[in-house]
Amino acid sequence: MVIVFGRRKPPAKLRPPLVRGERVLAWARTSADPQQVVVATTLGLWLPGRDRLGWHEIHKATWAGSRLTVVPAVQVGTSGEPGERHGTAYAVMADDAAVVVDLTEPGDVPAEVRKRVTRSVAYTAHHPLGNGGVRVVARRVAGVDGLTWHVRYDDGTDLSDPEVAQATAELVAEAAAPMRPE
Repeated sequence: MVIVFGRRKPPAKLRPPLVRGERVLAWARTSADPQQVVVATTLGLWLPGRDRLGWHEIHKATWAGSRLTVVPAVQVGTSGEPGERHGTAYAVMADDAAVVVDLTEPGDVPAEVRKRVTRSVAYTAHHPLGNGGVRVVARRVAGVDGLTWHVRYDDGTDLSDPEVAQATAELVAEAAAPMRPE
């Protein structure tokens, strides 16, 4: 273990392939295999067997006992391209399979995950739509200026309904309007 500026760093052989400017904030070994680690960095979360998840790509993260559960977001569509009537592009997101890891000594990993995921959310609001609903979310992406808009539909929402698409575009545009630079 290496300590730099009071922060523990994982051994070089366990360190994920960080990009220039990306720094390790916290890390922990997994209980299943001490050669696997979870690493929280300035840009996202490295989980065993996966590429980095940006903080904006995590829908939910929970901590119970020694178990960290992360529900990544997966993009399933886009809509509202710039230049269209409402002018605010957004990605349609859904939950990916949860990733569950048990950590031997979690240290600051749970606190960093909570802080960074929470900090990535600039705006969130749920709206009823027909037989379902939509959550409109503006996320900050580490290292990128501005906000990225996401929507996540409730189960049962008819995505093929043109009125749902129209209402969603209007809700995103309405939410984004006060955040646009003049």
